[in-house]
Amino acid sequence: MSDESHQQNGHEHVPSRRRRRFQGISSRAYEHPADRSALVALRKLSGFDTVFKALSGLLPERSLRLLFLSDSVRVSDAQFAHLNDMLRDACYILDLEKVPPMYVTQDPQPNAMCIGLDEPIIVVTTGLVELLDEEEMRAVVGHEVGHALSGHSVYRTVLLFLTNLAIRIAWIPLGNIAIMAIVTALREWFRKSELSADRAGLLVGQDLQSSMRGLMKIAGGNHLHEMNVDAFLEQAEEYEAGGDLRDSVLKILNVLPRTHPFTAVRAAELKKWAASRDYQRIMDGHYPRRTEDKDTSVSDSFRESAASYANEVKESKDPLMKLVSDIAGGAGDLGGRVKRGFSGFAGGAPKEDTRREPRDAQRDDEGPDGGA
Repeated sequence: MSDESHQQNGHEHVPSRRRRRFQGISSRAYEHPADRSALVALRKLSGFDTVFKALSGLLPERSLRLLFLSDSVRVSDAQFAHLNDMLRDACYILDLEKVPPMYVTQDPQPNAMCIGLDEPIIVVTTGLVELLDEEEMRAVVGHEVGHALSGHSVYRTVLLFLTNLAIRIAWIPLGNIAIMAIVTALREWFRKSELSADRAGLLVGQDLQSSMRGLMKIAGGNHLHEMNVDAFLEQAEEYEAGGDLRDSVLKILNVLPRTHPFTAVRAAELKKWAASRDYQRIMDGHYPRRTEDKDTSVSDSFRESAASYANEVKESKDPLMKLVSDIAGGAGDLGGRVKRGFSGFAGGAPKEDTRREPRDAQRDDEGPDGGA
């Protein structure tokens, strides 16, 4: 697409500093493998979008559009002009032809979202606008434009519709189990799509430290002088590696109800991607183009997703993931490791005194049903 065409679509504002532009970039370039495989499969379903867009009357989309139009501030040259410039910059850099409408809504909770079936809408709260500086906010706007380019707004709305529909038929025998499976899978995809959008935000801002600061401030508020990015990233490392198997289970239970990964984890994941060869290749101009999307293999995408999860397990420092990796590798004494892990004596913790009376030793041999 020519620069002249972009100017006709509202891209006449170029970035405030020199940034690389990714002309014709496919969202596959920055999508997390698990997110990408789901999107590739959905895009290959003939007529999938058409059917559910025909059902858009059942969804509250039109109501939401009217609500934001009537009770929020629409970003333009006349209102929140600096956000309007950021939005145009982000669309220019990611080569998104049509600039989506953007609204600022009064809400002290820092938040942003991209919604919509027919056309995406970006909404940011006043809490977020007041919290972040210009470069941090630029990464957030790029994050939401990344959602729009990936089509997340469409598929999120569709899948939420399917989830709500399934909840209505939960009275069917075993319905609750099926519903929980759907909701759990949906939230897992949501979390991976957020990692994808974080990467898009970095491609737009092209300033890793600003992206890190923004995530840190979302976690800890507007007290930048009291916080440190390196220390914040150390939290993520401690969270992943610390504790025993009980903590690993608690981590899973804590994250299951969430649609977003924990903020420190997002920062660590983004830093890891920024150091990867994939990111450097994109910055050097080597990335998949949208014109190639139709030729993408669903099976190849699923293989990449499976390989990504396998690699996460292999490289993870989490006690449960290390145990899973050892099981896959055929390590010995796994029963003993599980017992020690759940007893709180993992790693270098002191061992229990084994000098007991014969009666106590016999009681231990009775197995799990022998004690209280």
